[in-house]
Amino acid sequence: MAEVSRDQRHPLGHAPPQSSSDQPPRAHRLIKAATAAAGGASLLVLSAFIVAGTVIALAVATPLFVIFSPVLVPALITVSLIGMGFLASGGFAVVSLAVFSGLYRYLAGKRRDGGGDLPEQGRYRLGGKGREVET
Repeated sequence: MAEVSRDQRHPLGHAPPQSSSDQPPRAHRLIKAATAAAGGASLLVLSAFIVAGTVIALAVATPLFVIFSPVLVPALITVSLIGMGFLASGGFAVVSLAVFSGLYRYLAGKRRDGGGDLPEQGRYRLGGKGREVET
């Protein structure tokens, strides 16, 4: 005879109440709790060290930033302007390549839009299609 699975015996998927023999032993639960507590405590100590290190680093670095700010601020502004200039020139280069590529394809007749029609002829053709749809 075929075995009946737990889901077939309980149509709503509810498991029968567990007996005391199904419960894990008390020692196993105690070990799990101790392991979780030890892991949590070690993470708490680690986070305390990180916070303490951050506070010490800020206490040391803040006076240095105040002393050297007349040099650091203009240097930071200069470096950021140079970086933005390089990014802008790269963007302009990409746009100019795209424009010249499109211009070359247009003048060489290698357009991908399905023909070598001039823009005016395409506009007339589109207008004719619109009139066909209206009627």
